Amino acid sequence: MRTARTLFAVASTAVLLTASTFTASAAPAEGYRTYVALGDSYTSGPFIPFQRLNPLGCGRSTGNYPSVLAGALRVRTYTDVSCGGADTTNMTQPQAVPFGGRNPAQFTALKVDTDLVTLGIGGNDSSVFGSIVATCPALRSADPTGNPCERHFTTNGVDTVKAAIVTTGKNVEAVLRGIHERSPGATVVAVGYPRIAPETGYCPDVLPFADGDYAWLNSVEEALNTAIANAVTADGNSSYVDTWGPSAGHDACARDGAAWINGQRTNVFAAAAYHPFAVGMAGMAAVLYAQLR
Repeated sequence: MRTARTLFAVASTAVLLTASTFTASAAPAEGYRTYVALGDSYTSGPFIPFQRLNPLGCGRSTGNYPSVLAGALRVRTYTDVSCGGADTTNMTQPQAVPFGGRNPAQFTALKVDTDLVTLGIGGNDSSVFGSIVATCPALRSADPTGNPCERHFTTNGVDTVKAAIVTTGKNVEAVLRGIHERSPGATVVAVGYPRIAPETGYCPDVLPFADGDYAWLNSVEEALNTAIANAVTADGNSSYVDTWGPSAGHDACARDGAAWINGQRTNVFAAAAYHPFAVGMAGMAAVLYAQLR
């Protein structure tokens, strides 16, 4: 595992934190010993070097934020069962993955002595992210300055994507209860999703949405993060880590290596389309580490 000082060298280019966030002499935050990471592809890190093979179809990287965080915390044992495409049902049910593999139900990694759990889940419930990236780019050409994707997902004045997110929040709340039942002494942290689109401006060569749909995409992400945060509040025994705020200026449109998130083109040596780069994972790990301390 990387030392804390090395970790800071990576993360400092991605997130504005004080130099004391990672130091080689710092004691492990709260003395965590047994860490389990649960989540979807924004946790697993598809195509970020180096990819694990257990199973390959999960896109689980040795450079994802759980791996970086585990190194910084210097935990004794670390288990990452995150998997691309996972939704909240895959906490208790196995998941079929590409290349003929199966990822066991993620809750099987939880033990009575687990003392730290991070959870990054919700974006795949009701196919929220998948539907958006599969639909929006194709609609841009017909109305490049409008909001055709938002209109596509609005029926009788109801935004169907945001309506589905209400159920997602309830699902995440149930997942948190399930974690507490299996690991009653664990610190449980639900991780929000980082920003994909910029607050202002456009980059259709990277993020091929219609101009008006950038604001809508932001509002969908904010609704999802709010649902996760509300689930944490309702749970009353876990905490929420905001990566939306710290990722401002690191959206897919950011230039000169500042982007935490890849754009429309998968780079098999760096990141899947619309997913975090290694630098984004380091930035998310830094935010987590700061909160855990």
